[in-house]
Amino acid sequence: MSQAHEVAERKRQLRREAMARRDVLPDRAERSAAIRGLLTGLEAYRAARAIHCFLSIRSEVDTRTLVAEALAAGKAVAVPVIDGRGVMVHSWIAGLDEADFERGPLGTATPRQIRPAHPGEWQLTVVPLLAFDRAGYRLGYGKGHYDGLLAQGAGLAVGVAFACQEVPELPREPHDVPLDLIVTEAGVIAPERR
Repeated sequence: MSQAHEVAERKRQLRREAMARRDVLPDRAERSAAIRGLLTGLEAYRAARAIHCFLSIRSEVDTRTLVAEALAAGKAVAVPVIDGRGVMVHSWIAGLDEADFERGPLGTATPRQIRPAHPGEWQLTVVPLLAFDRAGYRLGYGKGHYDGLLAQGAGLAVGVAFACQEVPELPREPHDVPLDLIVTEAGVIAPERR
């Protein structure tokens, strides 16, 4: 078995384990509120005129309240959209009215009307993850969408996760891009670069 195959298999196993831990975590609403409070307290968030934020699904940290608060505070908000080719593009949104969204290919809320947004137009990117380590590396769902986005320079990259999603060390591949910060209900983690 090649090293690349071993890394891919280890990541698949870690994804299953992390999803299972997250799915059974109690008090997710309270934990999400604590994460939101820490994130919105960051100077980088307060200074940002525009942010990019995923719209949470399943047992992810709830980001919908964060998005609503950012819009209410006058910040522009862009969301990721998986297009018909399976490519992640980005759209500005004006609100969270359910009528303005449809179900995307990965089960995500997708704006019915795309208002194109491009990396560099926002100052902070809120990144989803399944697992993370203290070096700032994240394990996503395996499509590489966020590694591609972060490699383009998408402002400060802040992962949001529950503390139970931390692992001692993630396997890394050359395309993996570390986060600048990780926010959990237990605090803000500034990665230790190794």
